[in-house]
Amino acid sequence: MAASVFGDRFGLAVDYARLLVTDGVVRGLIGPREAPRIWERHLVNCAVVSQMIPIGASVVDVGSGAGLPGIVLAVARPDLRITLVEPLARRTAFLSEAVTALGLEPTVTVVRGRAEDVVDGPPAGADVVTARAVAPLDRLAGWCLPLARVSGRLLALKGASAAEEAAEHREAVAALGGSEPVLRLCGEGLIDPPTTVLEVVVLTRPRPSTRAAGPGRDTAARAGKRAPGRGRPRRG
Repeated sequence: MAASVFGDRFGLAVDYARLLVTDGVVRGLIGPREAPRIWERHLVNCAVVSQMIPIGASVVDVGSGAGLPGIVLAVARPDLRITLVEPLARRTAFLSEAVTALGLEPTVTVVRGRAEDVVDGPPAGADVVTARAVAPLDRLAGWCLPLARVSGRLLALKGASAAEEAAEHREAVAALGGSEPVLRLCGEGLIDPPTTVLEVVVLTRPRPSTRAAGPGRDTAARAGKRAPGRGRPRRG
């Protein structure tokens, strides 16, 4: 399964998986219980989202943590130009080391900061902004939509409650300049369950949002637990 998703980059994916289950666990970026299921729950789960990203796109991964999905996308898709945005120093240190170890420097840049702090910098104007288990959709849209160009897209990797979350926050997303959130399933027929993504298109240039709570990652996700109304738990 993983080999078919990563193709001739599978060996590189194996190297990244090894980093996650060794240094990632030791440094508290991946929970010990996640190691045995690192492929199906994390790597393949993220990699199948690449089917929604056009060739040669610029991508900003917000709250990248241990590199999920940002580094996974860089491994699977060398045509993409990816910026990993992460506010915490220990995580950006791991990201930088991983990018170097995997030879991804030509296509991947690591930026330490919060999304709203880098909105006027080089990451802004992206074709696609990704986020996995970062925050509820209303707050996430406020941080991520300003980083995308008009007609660019937010791809928010979510969990089983994604449809309810989209319905609950559609008005807030619209007020921020985003389209109606659309639920997409990636990897159907390949992984079970498929990866759930909420897609929001930037219709008008939104104003940057101020962060109301936390440094950029929901604490339940950090603990490897599912939070109500949030996406699939993710480490980082």
